[in-house]
Amino acid sequence: MSRKVTVIGAGNVGATVAYTMAVQGTANEIVIVDIAKKKAEGEAMDIRQGSSYMPPVNIYCGEYSDAKDSDIVVITCGIGRKPGQSRLDLARVNVDLMKNSIIPEITKYAPNAVYVIVSNPVDILTYVFTKYSGIPEERIMGTGTLLDSSRLRTAIADSYRIDESSVHAYVYGEHGDSSFAPWSIATIGSVPINEYKKCVEKYMDGVEEFDKEEIMDYVRKSGGIIISDKGATFNAIALCTSYLVKRIFDEKPTAIPVSTMLHGEYGISDVCLSMQCIIGKGGVMGKMIDSLTDEEVAQFNKSADSIKAVIDGLNI
Repeated sequence: MSRKVTVIGAGNVGATVAYTMAVQGTANEIVIVDIAKKKAEGEAMDIRQGSSYMPPVNIYCGEYSDAKDSDIVVITCGIGRKPGQSRLDLARVNVDLMKNSIIPEITKYAPNAVYVIVSNPVDILTYVFTKYSGIPEERIMGTGTLLDSSRLRTAIADSYRIDESSVHAYVYGEHGDSSFAPWSIATIGSVPINEYKKCVEKYMDGVEEFDKEEIMDYVRKSGGIIISDKGATFNAIALCTSYLVKRIFDEKPTAIPVSTMLHGEYGISDVCLSMQCIIGKGGVMGKMIDSLTDEEVAQFNKSADSIKAVIDGLNI
């Protein structure tokens, strides 16, 4: 069965997404498209030359026209933030790039693909793609808080000294400063997270309660810490993106937090934000409406207001 993915952008994120999908066998055909064609050619060649040690994959540099018959298109390109540049100014540059360059070209050649937006600001760009591409909404999603949720589960697992697979916790809202964790639905196994310490303290030493605000502060600042340490973040988001692409190809639907257009969920409309969605063949099959507390619903609406303020500022 053909599993063709086109990756738009051969920068750190795009190249690592392509590499991760190749190594994990996520796709059997990968096209890398970038305005810097030599960079895209080099990245494709570098991955292809390790093909003896990974699942079969045809990976190559191409043009937008080579995206024809792609099952999934992953958009990773964008302009990085410059010193002194405001978030709004950065958003304006990347919104213009998405509207005027990427959307007209890629949708011409891959009108039936599922689109995964990775570029930042991801919620804004997912909104722009949804508004201007003409692609059905169910075939558009942003990675949103998928990475934030992984960071949250890792932090909780480290605090409780338990395997990440036992942690069921999510980050909702914006991929940014207004994100929040709905703790009321977080569990360790089947046990509500607030009851976990009491449940295991009889036979596990050293299990301490953690400060939820400190954990969320860590989640929100993790990207900045990594950028300060090594200059960029790309490994974890590549793993998240490859996982999401796998789930889109999968016959069995999976619940995943991604950024999609909201239509009245929790009283929020006309903005793209992350919440748990059912992802499967064809993209977004539906949204999961959790029983959030009033405080969590208020946090969700605050996050929506934050993104809408940017949208209004950009006159999208």
